[in-house]
Amino acid sequence: MGVKERRTKILLALFLISGVDFSFVKLDNSIQSVFDISLNQKTRGTVSGLIKEGLIEKKTDGDNQYKLTEKGFLELSLEFPFFRFLKESWDGKWRIISYEIPEKKREMRDRLRREMQGWGLGPWHRSFWLTPHPVVDVLRDLIAQKEEERYIQAFEGTPVFGDREVLIEKVWGKSALDSHYRELFKKWHEILSSQDEKLVKFKNVLSEYIVLLRQDPGLPKELIGDSWIGFEGYNIFKEIKSILLS
Repeated sequence: MGVKERRTKILLALFLISGVDFSFVKLDNSIQSVFDISLNQKTRGTVSGLIKEGLIEKKTDGDNQYKLTEKGFLELSLEFPFFRFLKESWDGKWRIISYEIPEKKREMRDRLRREMQGWGLGPWHRSFWLTPHPVVDVLRDLIAQKEEERYIQAFEGTPVFGDREVLIEKVWGKSALDSHYRELFKKWHEILSSQDEKLVKFKNVLSEYIVLLRQDPGLPKELIGDSWIGFEGYNIFKEIKSILLS
């Protein structure tokens, strides 16, 4: 399904099945199969760790029923930024991150890029990255008292003037992302038209969706509009889920 880390799979399953209401989800055989989760000893250890960290809660009178917490949602949003503004409102601030790490420090630079790859960052100018997501505190904690600190600058602010549409296209490639969603819808149609069992169909739909969710920077509706195709895709996914998991 395109996600290897066990804790991310669990957080992702709880969110995509429950939605923004964070209702309890039973990790039954169907959900385990779709999200490639097996409730073995290692997974149960991961679940216990997530509970201790306050990222998920277990239903006291329910068998294998869990729900995402606000803290868990924020962690998941750092990997899948599209989710954040389905629930939260944008504060109107841009975050600009600049880093120029020497070539001889390539390993450090690559590690930093991996850490920030889900933050909705887009390339603005050379060595300058832009995002509407509130990630400055996360970045500060990430690099505190590390060598990377000397190479990084971060700023927050609001725009004074300029064409927002031009900026969004330049930084995040809105038109290309729109095309990717249209291709996704075609793939979903092919999957749903197949003769596969409902659970197999949903797993295939989910796998294709995750690929695109990793590309979507999660721009808020204040920037991209209520009718943005990504929001339409999420609503279609919810409809497919309700049909195939019924």
